[in-house]
Amino acid sequence: MAGEDGDACERRVRAGRGWFGVSRDTFLAIASKRDTRSYSDRPVPPEVERRILEAGRVAGSARNRQPWRFVVVESRERRERLAQAVYVAENIRGARLVVAIVGPAGLDAGRCAQNMMLAAWSEGVASCPNGIADPAAAVEALGLEEEESAAAVLGFGYPARGGDPERRSADEWLARADRKPLDELVSRV
Repeated sequence: MAGEDGDACERRVRAGRGWFGVSRDTFLAIASKRDTRSYSDRPVPPEVERRILEAGRVAGSARNRQPWRFVVVESRERRERLAQAVYVAENIRGARLVVAIVGPAGLDAGRCAQNMMLAAWSEGVASCPNGIADPAAAVEALGLEEEESAAAVLGFGYPARGGDPERRSADEWLARADRKPLDELVSRV
């Protein structure tokens, strides 16, 4: 908190109140986040949409280039055309919020997408990233300039089935994750 000495800040963090004075279990959000392809009919409120977009906006990028912009796809016709351009059309058709990250694919776009998806999940909104099978069709559907490209298309919505990350601990989520064991991924030199 502003004006707080280092010891008071450290006590607050150790007490589980986090850097910002509230408990935010980022690790639980990361461990429990699952790509979701089935959404309820509940709309994503404008204030939640804004926070998702802001999370993308403030993502780190190499040399602070911020090589992206966002296209929120609201038109049914454009959404359907975009659905035809991604690998799994249903991921777009069922989403309540569709955001294309426009810019070069790569680490920066990935950081941006992950920020947006984690911010959404912290609001109870699930998400799924979509790869682009037909880049030319995506450019057309999004109304982009010829030299532009979509790095990713993100679908968001409240999950059709339960989505409470606190129903399990972070360790329980990790144990259930369909991922390689950590000891297969980490080496030390």
